[in-house]
Amino acid sequence: MQRSVKHLVLLSMFTSISLVIFILEAQIIIPIPIPGIKLGLANIVTLFVLQKYSIKDAFAVLIMRIFLGSLFTGTLVSCIYSFSGGILCLLGMAFLCRILHGKFLWFTSVCGAILHNIGQIIAAIAVMQTIQVIWYMPFLLLSGCVTGLLTGFAAMFVLNRWNKQ
Repeated sequence: MQRSVKHLVLLSMFTSISLVIFILEAQIIIPIPIPGIKLGLANIVTLFVLQKYSIKDAFAVLIMRIFLGSLFTGTLVSCIYSFSGGILCLLGMAFLCRILHGKFLWFTSVCGAILHNIGQIIAAIAVMQTIQVIWYMPFLLLSGCVTGLLTGFAAMFVLNRWNKQ
């Protein structure tokens, strides 16, 4: 099936928005001395696209954001961690959106954040070839729950505003 120009422009716009959020978020200094903890605000756009369009569209926006974000911020090594976490997160969120019929987006977001952290730890174990990074897991899971909740509520707000238009 061929995509319309309007659809491609919308996906490009969502990619751009998530990329700007990602780059701005990279400038925020988190006062927690644990590597890998981020707010995950660009996931608001991923959740939005997943809800309003399809998993294929959300996948395209996610992959482009990760690749371009890593390229623009100069952290190409982090692509491995972002890809593994992002894909696991997207698959989990898509599954939950399907079985929950788009309701409880905050819960979907929290589960996505947890899956993202699990994917990152798996990638770190593979890259560093040590199981010792598993000690980061409790801290990442706790931060993922908090940031996933905030991101989920933000995505719900954006979707509600979009639907009122």
